[in-house]
Amino acid sequence: MEAEGVQALAWLLIALPLAGAAILLLGGRRTDKWGHLLGVLMSVGSFVVGAVMFVQMLGYGAEERRRTLHLWEFFDVGSFKVDMGLLVDPLSISFVLLITGVGSLIHIYSIGYMAHDQERRKFFAYLNLFVAAMLLLVLGDNYVAMFIGWEGVGLASYLLIGFWQYKPTAATAAKKAFVVNRVGDFGLVAAIMLMFATFGTVSFDQILGTGAEHVGLASKLGTGTATAIGLLLLLGACGKSAQLPLQSWLLDAMEGPTPVSALIHAATMVTAGVYLIVRSAAIFEMSETAQLVVTIVGAATLLAGAIIGTGKDDIKKALAGSTMSQIGYMHLAAGLGKAGYAFAIAHLIAHGFFKAGLFLGAGSVMHGMKDDVNMRHYGALRSMMVLTWATFGLGYLAIIGFPGLSGWFTKDGIIEAAFEKGGTSGMILGACALLGAGITAYYMSRVMFMTFYGEKRWDEDAHPHESPKVMTVPLMVLAVGSVFAGGFLILGGFSDFLAPVVGEPEHHGFKPITGPGIATFVLMLIGVGIAWRQYGARPVPREAPKGSFVTVAARKDLYGDALNESLLMRPGQWLTRLAVWFDNRGVDGAVNGLAAGIGGTSGRVRRVQTGFARSYALSMFFGAALVVAALLVVNV
Repeated sequence: MEAEGVQALAWLLIALPLAGAAILLLGGRRTDKWGHLLGVLMSVGSFVVGAVMFVQMLGYGAEERRRTLHLWEFFDVGSFKVDMGLLVDPLSISFVLLITGVGSLIHIYSIGYMAHDQERRKFFAYLNLFVAAMLLLVLGDNYVAMFIGWEGVGLASYLLIGFWQYKPTAATAAKKAFVVNRVGDFGLVAAIMLMFATFGTVSFDQILGTGAEHVGLASKLGTGTATAIGLLLLLGACGKSAQLPLQSWLLDAMEGPTPVSALIHAATMVTAGVYLIVRSAAIFEMSETAQLVVTIVGAATLLAGAIIGTGKDDIKKALAGSTMSQIGYMHLAAGLGKAGYAFAIAHLIAHGFFKAGLFLGAGSVMHGMKDDVNMRHYGALRSMMVLTWATFGLGYLAIIGFPGLSGWFTKDGIIEAAFEKGGTSGMILGACALLGAGITAYYMSRVMFMTFYGEKRWDEDAHPHESPKVMTVPLMVLAVGSVFAGGFLILGGFSDFLAPVVGEPEHHGFKPITGPGIATFVLMLIGVGIAWRQYGARPVPREAPKGSFVTVAARKDLYGDALNESLLMRPGQWLTRLAVWFDNRGVDGAVNGLAAGIGGTSGRVRRVQTGFARSYALSMFFGAALVVAALLVVNV
């Protein structure tokens, strides 16, 4: 159905932040004094447009909430035709509100956080570019349009992670994120090519269908082709969402400014993979194998990320491990099909609030601690930074699943849905999700106790203080979302809202008291108790002890970098050296050898030309003699 009313202005969602980025980048130093305000205004303007569109959508019937806006013909080459258009439906508008809403709060926070940075104008330009690319990713009405946004997000993340490029670690982290994401992007490109070869189109309408029944070309797929496309899409999702085995870039990305960490790891980039899988539900539902692999990747990553979070003393890296884990929960839910789609997106939105609040809270702590990120140098900050402690604490309670807060509704729903899958796979997936909840309570309590409780451990020259209002007000707004977002979505009929896109849920809905729910609550208490015993009731040493083999492995990111070096980097180096050797000794050797042979031969032949007439006469005599002898032999 064609967009009408405010939804016909959907292009403004992307145009506003894109225009902001263009003005700030092209305007140069002339925009230094007010560039940050323009960046905030463009992001907030996009949020206002999205909110009005959402209200208009609620006025339509369930089957009328899907609207498309054709912009222009992108290209038409032979049989390959792609139109550039936007799709506004319950799934995309949910992402729009999250991206622009949380993104705008991060923009506002950045005014204070980046106040003394000489390149603040450029920073806000990159933030605007990031938001614009992410909006194109979720609003594009075909896979090519989505891919343009996908690559735009990759470019903007590279610029933001390496924003302080004068730091070698930041420059290296940006390159690492860019390269690892290219591996995942190869999977997405291959999937798009395979879809075009199979269907002759890349349009969502034609491939996925236009309703909840998913009666599109994908419904006619054979199991083998559906599995191949699904696994390639999953590879792309793993790159953007930092899921195993493409997770190695995420923790290094903490080298960027803290608002970047909040933007990338809470509301935007890492959620792109979840969007891709849920949007492509019609393809995954044609292959049980592809869905199973999605759940396995999600379960493995949620455990790996949680374990990594237990060993990090860097507050931002501990939260980054948490992001890995929570995105793993979303992938697990998305792989469960109709039983988990609504919980996956609900947890994604709730996570956007409490993880953004946690990251920005960590930035507030760093702001008051002279940018020290080591939690072993904190302690007793709750009395020095009351607002930061309160808002961070609410985000902490939300993520560990404290009853009544966001995570309790969304994460517990995923755990219960995993158990309800049934069979051996359901038991294993549910057990992994349950164990992850206990570890989450432990490592997040560890962060909370080491930062805000115990004795003060900071240096004498540190003077911790509360951040300015331009930073604390966004923290308070995010804290409100951390408390209420999950319950509002799950109890407010979010699954019914998404039903026109992903179908009617197969899950019975949220129940406050269930077997898995009780087990999750008990494990949460155990995790908090262990963390309190280790980091709350005892003094925390300023230097990290050696720790167990699990702690050592967690500090080294479960040897993910070592594995990549062994399987990819070193073989790549050997292959490069072999190629150089073959080029030098083989290709260049053959060319140089031929040239040397011709040169040497010409030098020897040249010596025959002596310049003496008697030598030439003798040569002519012997030549004539040979000719006469040859004629005599022939005549005989």
